[in-house]
Amino acid sequence: MTTDDAALAAPGPLGVGLDDLGEAFGAAATVLRANAMAAGLDAPVPTCPGWTVLDLVAHQGMVHRWAAGHLRSETVDEAEPFEREGRESADVLGWFDDGATALLQAVVDAPDDLHAFVFLKEAPPARLFWTRRQCHETTIHAVDALGARLGRPARADETWIRPAIALDGIDELLVGFVTRRREGASPGAPTRLLVSPEGADVAWLVELNTGRPIRTRRVRPGSPEAAADHTLTGDPVDLYLRLWTRGAAEPVDELERWWRETVSVTW
Repeated sequence: MTTDDAALAAPGPLGVGLDDLGEAFGAAATVLRANAMAAGLDAPVPTCPGWTVLDLVAHQGMVHRWAAGHLRSETVDEAEPFEREGRESADVLGWFDDGATALLQAVVDAPDDLHAFVFLKEAPPARLFWTRRQCHETTIHAVDALGARLGRPARADETWIRPAIALDGIDELLVGFVTRRREGASPGAPTRLLVSPEGADVAWLVELNTGRPIRTRRVRPGSPEAAADHTLTGDPVDLYLRLWTRGAAEPVDELERWWRETVSVTW
């Protein structure tokens, strides 16, 4: 392997590699399917207001097919036909399984130096990007399916999610998604929000200056550069769910309420 090849195959910024992400994706797809079947396709999804389990499965199956197309270097114009296909399927859960399996195969078949569309800030190489994105997309929506079976948002200790995957998902959210905003969250004054999971050797300083794009930096907890006006902390998995608005139905405090209303990505 050349130096360039090694760089392309390297794990993401928190050391979570392609195999870890692929394994976590497979686990999440299995959890999503099992809980969707147990809840029933007509069951409401508490963490996705207005959605039924059928909506959830059709959406996620569509996204899997859309992502697999990019991994196969296909032209992917519209994703909606995939979702219609799922809704019209006589066996929507079997259709979901087929899409998840095809996505994993597309990850295996894709070259490390894949040239494909990516859409997040500081995105890793395309093969790793799409594996990571679908790992976290599927994990969060599997938590939605678990909530549909339970009839309420799932607690962190009721999930299967490993802390390392949760930390990687927090990084993707704060570095990749949140920073896509053209302007800060306009909290009334420049604000430095520290997201610091318990027991982790990394934290994220989110700078929310009025009128400016949001900026996120990885920092060492307890270091001078981690000084902030507000801090969100907690168990890594719990924090992962809370930041994706998949925590308790009601925010645990006013800071979390503010996050949900002004910053959080909600889909």
